[in-house]
Parts: sequence; structure tokens; C-alpha cells
Amino acid sequence: MKRINWAIQAVLFYLFTFFVAAFPRSQTNRIGKIIGTFLYNILHSRRTIALDNISQALPYMKRHPAWTGAFDTAEEIALATFMNLGISIVEVCQLYHGKGNGLIDSMVVHGLDNIQHAKEKDNGVLCVSGHCGNWELISLSFKQHLGENVWAIARKQNNPYLNTIVEKMRMGYGNKVIYTKAATRPILGVIKNKGVIGMLIDQAVFEDNGAMIEFLGRKALANKAPVIFAHKTGVPIVPVFGFRENDHHVLMYLPEYTLCGDHTEGGIHQDIQALSRYLEEFVCAHPADWYWVHRRWKRAGGPV
Repeated sequence: MKRINWAIQAVLFYLFTFFVAAFPRSQTNRIGKIIGTFLYNILHSRRTIALDNISQALPYMKRHPAWTGAFDTAEEIALATFMNLGISIVEVCQLYHGKGNGLIDSMVVHGLDNIQHAKEKDNGVLCVSGHCGNWELISLSFKQHLGENVWAIARKQNNPYLNTIVEKMRMGYGNKVIYTKAATRPILGVIKNKGVIGMLIDQAVFEDNGAMIEFLGRKALANKAPVIFAHKTGVPIVPVFGFRENDHHVLMYLPEYTLCGDHTEGGIHQDIQALSRYLEEFVCAHPADWYWVHRRWKRAGGPV
């Protein structure tokens, strides 16, 4: 019975992608905002999570030097976040049906020399980011910008049929996928072969593989994996972020992060905190371009 339900879900998802991708690109933003507003109104639990997250972070963000003052209330940011997610859904549908080259070609890229310098070290590159902008589009654009396959770290969908659909899209634009379960050995293999890996590090983790850091004024558990891989292999870490600007996407490759050099737990914590500060600055500058609808601060206790 479960497989039948999975198959029905996958068929419905495919039909939805086919229908949405049929709209001309000129209608992407309009249709996406309609979808995002609809989701904002019907996904009560996710809207509540977003509003709670934003409300608790907003006083801190408004004091941050990167704050642009584009929003006054948590409700404004939450609605804009859902609208951006809606636009991203339309774009992902276009990507799946082979209509993504125009999206990728229209991207504005800053700091490409930063990742090129990291590649010149001939030890692979670990790109770290968060769920920012349209992260699927950003990941798929790496192939065109870097001229080589990029390995994305991703969680496998519970529905195997749906996972096949998503996997086809990712690999259709030259990316390869490493799934989070039992990912250590494949990641080390890619680094050994001097490849490029993309890793999203902004979701809550369990205490045994996380470091307690400060993020947007509250305690949060952050993934230690990028720093541990860098210590083990010497792979350079390049922070990467993307956001939506009018009718195109902006992609920023920041300068390589230099580890503090301390391999103890204290040093790992220092480096993870520093990497989280990059994301914090991004969120303060582009609050509607981050994925507020997940429980980022769970399992971490109260405010710092």
C-alpha cells in the first residue's frame, strides 16, 4: 500500500511540474508569488514556525551591521519568504523539464576568482552554504561556472519514486549526488580526486555531530563536518551564497575561509562559529532569501 501511495505522489508531483513548467519564463515571478502566497495561507504549522523563528531573530538582525531595513515586521519577512519559495518551485519545475539554461545564463556571479584560487591548490574544494535563495538552482549552476561536475550532499527522499525524479533533475545539469547517510567515505573519495563538493550547513543537527554556537542571537547546534573534513584532508573551504534580485539570481563565491589551526574541540567550535557568521551576515542582509520554515534552533536550549 505504501508503494502505491508513493507512486501516486510521484505521478501527481510530475504532473504538477509539467503544468507549471509550461508557463513562459516571463510569468515565473507572478505564478511563483501566487503559489507562495497560497502556501503561506494553507501551511499553518510551517507559517507558525517561520513567524516564531523570525520574531525571535528580528531584534538581533535589526542591530546587525548588515541589516538593510527592507522589512519592519516578522509577518512581512515570512510572506516574502514564502513568495520566494513559490518562485523557486516554479524554477525547479522549469529545471526538471530542461528549461533551466536561461535561468543559469541570467545569473550574476561575483567572486568566481575566489573559488578558482581555491581550486589551484589542487586539493579539491568544499563549498559551504545554507538554504539560501533557490539553492537547487545555485547548486546546478556550478557545472557551468566551474566547468566540471560538482558533488552535492543531499538527503534522500523517503519516497523512492520522488527521489528518482529529483535525482534526474540534479544529474541532468551535470551534478552528482552524495546522500547524507554513509556519506563520509564518498566525500573523502571526491576530495582525494580533487573534486568540488557543495554542502548546506544551516540545519539543526544532533549533539554528537554538532557544535553549540551562537546564531542570530540564540544557541544553535551546527554541523562540524566541514571543519573535520578540512582538518583531515586539507581541503579549502569556500563560503557560497545566492539570493534573488528582481528577475535574476546573484551568486557570491566568498574568499576561502582560513581555519584557526587548532584541531581540538575548542578550535573546531571556533571555526564552526566563524562559518556560521557568514550565514548570519547573509540572512541579515537578505532575510527573505533564507529558509525560515525549519526548526533551526531545536535541541539547543534557550537564548544565548
